[in-house]
Amino acid sequence: MTLAPFGARLRHALDTRGQLCVGIDPHASLLAAWGLSDDVAGLEKFSRTVVEALAGEVAVLKPQAAFFERFGSRGIAVLEQTVAEAREAGALVLMDAKRGDIGSTMAAYAETFLSPGSPLFSDAVTVSPYLGFGSLRPALDLARANGCGVFALALTSNPEGAEVQRAVAANGESVAQGVLRSLAAENAGAEPLGSFGAVVGATLAEAGVDLAINGPLLAPGVGAQGATAADLPRVFGDAVRDVVPSVSRDILKHGPSVAALRAASARFVDEIGAVLGR
Repeated sequence: MTLAPFGARLRHALDTRGQLCVGIDPHASLLAAWGLSDDVAGLEKFSRTVVEALAGEVAVLKPQAAFFERFGSRGIAVLEQTVAEAREAGALVLMDAKRGDIGSTMAAYAETFLSPGSPLFSDAVTVSPYLGFGSLRPALDLARANGCGVFALALTSNPEGAEVQRAVAANGESVAQGVLRSLAAENAGAEPLGSFGAVVGATLAEAGVDLAINGPLLAPGVGAQGATAADLPRVFGDAVRDVVPSVSRDILKHGPSVAALRAASARFVDEIGAVLGR
């Protein structure tokens, strides 16, 4: 079955389930806080609980691949299971892998996450454009062909990112603005929303760039990193309707109770919706 373009599927999910992405970040401290062992058994229990609680409720779930990969092949098996079960329950899955390379290697990364035959097939994946935006071409093309999405790092929430992302190129344009301009070109003419998004931190004092890319803007930093729903209009301006705020710890800390996880995510949906007039 051919999927509809990711941008259209995402727009529908945001409009019906609310503007929220919840990370699945099973790092050691969270496993301990849930009373789980820091091993594959704990990883599986954690992930299955999050999927049970939220995959039928929120628009997007975002597994952080690194926290599964640290357990080797058995951890990857849990990630495969998590992706499949989350998608089956109705959530869009954004794989937070931040892959970036060139040529056949980038193509292999793309096939891992964006090819329907792959055990890790996801609705979208995060990528790094800092080997040049053109290095992303295999991922962009495969995503377009398979109805998937790609989110490129643009202005991230970590303070170290500015030394690269705010750097000014020979044409007078910041590196981040160049990434955004390229994404806008990929999304040209797409309705109701393009499938190629940017990662722009909600913790920024100001964006200082043109965010009108006709695509989604993944906004990490809401919650534990200090940003709130009230910050979103200031950072994202007229593009705020296309923002996908991402929350991890401030929701996951309420586990392992399924009811508490659902209540926490619902509070964020309501807070974000109230600020955005939804």
